[in-house]
Amino acid sequence: MTPSFSAPTVPTATYRLQLQPEFPFPAAERAVPYLAGLGVSHLHLSPVLEAVPGSSHGYDVTDHRVIRAELGGEAGLRALAATARDHGMGLVVDLVPNHMAASPRHNHALREVLREGPDSPYARWFDVDWAAADGRLLLPVLPGRLSEARERMRVADGALHLDGQEFPLRDGTEELPLDELLDAQWYRLCWWRLARTELNYRRFFTISDLIGVRVEDPGVFDATHGKILELVRDGVIEGLRIDHPDGLADPAGYLARLRESTGGGCWTVVEKILTGTEPLPADWPVAGTTGYDALRHVDGLFVDPVGADELLDVYRQFAGRAGDRGGYWEPTARRAAYKVVTHELAAETAALTRMAERICAADPELRDHAPWALRTAISELLVRVPVYRTYGSGGETVLTPDAARGAKAAFAVAEEASAVDTVCDLALGRRGIGPEQRAFRARFEQTSSALRAKSVEDTAFYRFTPLLSANEVGGDPGRPAVSPEEFHAYCLRLARDWPATGTVLSTHDTKRSADVRAGIAVLAQCPAVWSELLEEVAGVPAPDPHLAWTAWQTAFGFGAADAARLGPAVLKSVREAGLHTSWTEPDPVYERAVDEFVAAGPGRIPLRAASEAAFALEPHIRAHLLGATLVQLTMPGVPELYQGTEREYRALVDPDNREPFAVGPDDGKTELVRAALGLRRRHPDLFGEPGSYAPLTATGPAARHCLAFARSGEVVTVVTRLPLRLAEAGGWQDTEVPLPEGRWFDLLHGVREFSGGAVKVAELLEERPVALLSRRAVREGSAGLG
Repeated sequence: MTPSFSAPTVPTATYRLQLQPEFPFPAAERAVPYLAGLGVSHLHLSPVLEAVPGSSHGYDVTDHRVIRAELGGEAGLRALAATARDHGMGLVVDLVPNHMAASPRHNHALREVLREGPDSPYARWFDVDWAAADGRLLLPVLPGRLSEARERMRVADGALHLDGQEFPLRDGTEELPLDELLDAQWYRLCWWRLARTELNYRRFFTISDLIGVRVEDPGVFDATHGKILELVRDGVIEGLRIDHPDGLADPAGYLARLRESTGGGCWTVVEKILTGTEPLPADWPVAGTTGYDALRHVDGLFVDPVGADELLDVYRQFAGRAGDRGGYWEPTARRAAYKVVTHELAAETAALTRMAERICAADPELRDHAPWALRTAISELLVRVPVYRTYGSGGETVLTPDAARGAKAAFAVAEEASAVDTVCDLALGRRGIGPEQRAFRARFEQTSSALRAKSVEDTAFYRFTPLLSANEVGGDPGRPAVSPEEFHAYCLRLARDWPATGTVLSTHDTKRSADVRAGIAVLAQCPAVWSELLEEVAGVPAPDPHLAWTAWQTAFGFGAADAARLGPAVLKSVREAGLHTSWTEPDPVYERAVDEFVAAGPGRIPLRAASEAAFALEPHIRAHLLGATLVQLTMPGVPELYQGTEREYRALVDPDNREPFAVGPDDGKTELVRAALGLRRRHPDLFGEPGSYAPLTATGPAARHCLAFARSGEVVTVVTRLPLRLAEAGGWQDTEVPLPEGRWFDLLHGVREFSGGAVKVAELLEERPVALLSRRAVREGSAGLG
């Protein structure tokens, strides 16, 4: 039965909790009174479905039919929802439709496919190319070659056992000799290194432990969403965060089916990473994104564009990197894309090549394209996709004639370059709508998104590092600054088109928390101070200059000399960069040198206190920290707080940022959060769809340092931009900001009032670098915060 459509309950603010065995549903339930007191309306829970035992994140789903037992099961989730409801709160849940754990022992659907092969009713769940690998599913699970593992294999209870792993056996094969038994299965066990080139199932990015799920199949959708939809119908879940929609064959179709299944009454946002000015597809039936686009715009507000250019010059001279290995952004990103498409995603490009070969073989007009030519054309076009992916239509603006010409330059013979035209036509749907053609187009788009994520976020971001605060999910390291005019235009678009979209500053996936990034971003206002700091610590020998720059800048943002936390983050950065060592080809000598350098330098020397000039930056870092927080909490959209970020929160890349939640002491940031969220919760109409956004333009000598806006004519936000440059220029002087007519109450002060009209910014920001004003507080006779 199709549910009737109803309007969703739009949160006023969400709070992300990382559930794990050390922090299950009962622990979250105990935190509800505290979180309600912050002013959030909804808890945002990491994935709640059954996952691999011990998983610290829950994205490795094993069974969509049940709620994870290690978290407290369905009873625990329902109890948490009830307690939240008693405190006026609801639940938003992170949903993972694209993939699940490739664990034969724990994934019941995969286990049946391995037992029964392509005729299994579960075979439709997964994208498996049964025509490859001799008609068997490749399982890259062995620590070495098969010959090295055979002696440890044993057969018992209808399964093959190896080092704690368990694989089902095809009926009638249990009594066969081991070699014959292995050859008789619907799967082939192999060395994990073969996954890079030989894998024949779709996976999540380059993680072979996560197998792609075909939710575009209605039966698979129903089977994998039944429990979540039941909880939505029962009112346990009021919102959904859709993880990695770009991995799906048909994101728009999936989201339409999801909306139909929930009756439209579930607030839904998608983890879609937008590139530059790329818009969210208007036909997606969602409230918006999870907010990485907001992160980029807010962070960019607090970056000095002139200083960032100066810092880039210092970086190039210091690091000495070649242009395409970290010296210049665009060449670095392109080289990283070539590396990933030919190395980490070799199996994916091979799968696309096989699909193209079959299509060409069946069409007389397309025959005689050599497999190598098709593969070259596929790779050359993929590296030229400037966004994460296309969505069935509009691809012509992405795979442009210029992109095709660039791809053809890789061919020495012009006639062979015609393979580019064929691949381009297939990727754009110009060669028919048969099942093979549709499958190629979808897989090309899916592979494009994986390539973008791995080459940009997970490679180039670690190679090009002049200002690490810009190297964040959705960010643009080549253009880290955002002008106030750009920011206002962005907010006006959100208020008009996506008023209920999500906004974030820190998440479980950010490489550095917002408060760490604030400490780094200030360096764009003082490149000379940073140069002097590097000279002061030059006596600590580093394996290479680029590592020294990255590690010291990370430590400066982190603000504490803590080798136990800095060490893993720095090691991860050099492995992701893949220039001296990597995850799959580690260099033990280099990695030992990295550890020793961190222990002797960034992990021992408190850089932010290393000089008077460095110590003097603290108030400017705090101004950025508080300004970014207030802007995010009051701009259009639904703000999300990541666990712990209601106070100053310094965390590095996972797993450092995924510690179990704990209540900490309030600080000045907490005061700001309570005031802003309390106002949003009492007056959602001012900030939601009925509300408006209006820039307020300061005038005077320091006008560019003031960002101000009004929400629905009843709330005003004023923050300081680039405070160090402001101080160097003589402060606010006679700079004024215009307030709408009426009496305005200072929610952060408690007693101050202002009248409408031009107000001196120096007076408004006399005690703090930010101000939150409201007329509603005056009308309600409020006193004190919020």
